[in-house]
Amino acid sequence: MELQDHYSSHGQFIGGTWLPGEQGSVEMLNPATEGVLGAVKPASAAQVRAAIDAAYCGRGAVRALTAWERSALLRRAAALILERSESLGRLVALETGKPIRQAVGEAKASAESIDWFADEARRIFGQSYESRVKGDRYLVHMEPLGVVAAFVPWNFPLLLLARKMAPALAAGNTLVIRPSSEAAGATMALVKCFQDAGFPPGSINLVIGRPADVTPAIMDDARVAKVSFTGSVPVGRQIVAQSAATLKRVSMELGGHAPVIVHADADIDAFAKLAAQGKFRNAGQVCASPTRFYVHESIAAKVEEKLAEATRALTVGSPLDDVTDLGPLTTARRREAIEKMVDEAVSTGARVITGGTRPQGLDRGYFYAPTWLTQLQPSASVLNEEPFGPIGTIAPFATLDEVIAEANRLPFALAAYVFTRSLAKTHATVDRLEAGVIGVNTFVASTAETPFGGSKDSGYGREGGPHAIRDYLDSKFINVAMPAEAE
Repeated sequence: MELQDHYSSHGQFIGGTWLPGEQGSVEMLNPATEGVLGAVKPASAAQVRAAIDAAYCGRGAVRALTAWERSALLRRAAALILERSESLGRLVALETGKPIRQAVGEAKASAESIDWFADEARRIFGQSYESRVKGDRYLVHMEPLGVVAAFVPWNFPLLLLARKMAPALAAGNTLVIRPSSEAAGATMALVKCFQDAGFPPGSINLVIGRPADVTPAIMDDARVAKVSFTGSVPVGRQIVAQSAATLKRVSMELGGHAPVIVHADADIDAFAKLAAQGKFRNAGQVCASPTRFYVHESIAAKVEEKLAEATRALTVGSPLDDVTDLGPLTTARRREAIEKMVDEAVSTGARVITGGTRPQGLDRGYFYAPTWLTQLQPSASVLNEEPFGPIGTIAPFATLDEVIAEANRLPFALAAYVFTRSLAKTHATVDRLEAGVIGVNTFVASTAETPFGGSKDSGYGREGGPHAIRDYLDSKFINVAMPAEAE
């Protein structure tokens, strides 16, 4: 696939038409080779305003669709994504370094999410109930908000966008999408699936550009009723602050630093295999990634041994190779941040169990070996800042009170994980953990039909599940007073 042809033939999608950007080209790099994949022309501020215009003008056409018509369009888009999952996955692998099996899996999970909301489009129920006045009726209608802005990062460019597009469109809204430039081609290809499914012009608009050109134009425009954002805590805070001027609704899916509590009765062999895969999926660039592993002191030495064994069995290499478990980090900045965290931890006494360096034999690309650290100082940055990379930390604990206090210490509350064979320990642990998503004996944190999101600095609002569509709807109360019948 010649990616430059893909970039040049697509670009910005405004009012149902693909257009080139209006600013100088930005090179797209392959994180596995550091070679140039092609170049993208970013959108100008004027194009962002044009996208908002198109979304605002397109509201009527989308709102005029029946719930069953919206459902059929979403179902068609999901079918096209599934049909094109191999090519979509390849784009993700080339642009982000995600191993191809994981990237194709992401495309399929995106189709599942859209298919789920195709059903939800037909389940937007209002209410009708008796008034306190005899013979009158109270009605509650659920209506779309209007124009929704969706901001998505590069780590799951298909799935995170699908989770926003699907409920917004199912509810009858129109969209202005601002993806991360690192995954521009994958985002274009996903939007093309919706275009080919037959969504009306103006219902979906894509602007790929510099944040300074895109974000202010969206945040300052009162016609944008809602922003759904996935990204870092600092940027999330800025968007919430900016939303106040026009009273936009916001959904925030921000960072995480997920604790993992491994009780003394856990199945160590099963845990170690799951942990190696779960920790290093997408090179640890997952907001719900398990990062802080707290292991009961009676099994700590055995767990370290098994984790090292399972991690060394992982294959680090080209993201286009089917056997690869761990590809490169997506950007040079991420690898530099990981190296800085590890070097700082080691300089203050941390012990490296595995990894801690760039892998041998991979001289090009943003690769970093899967790494386990132990004996860390409490002040180590890797214990306090989201690592967002292939680092896991291990620390022993003695009592439940002790480990709960440590697990809940940080301001993040997105995901947490517990491993035990005891139902009593399960309930005692999950009841006290502060997290929006908890996996027990599993690292699966989300599915299309379940709610995903956190609290505290991890944000608010939920994506997925039967309640997510409510964030894209407004309620209208109608008091029907019946006139007296004519004599």
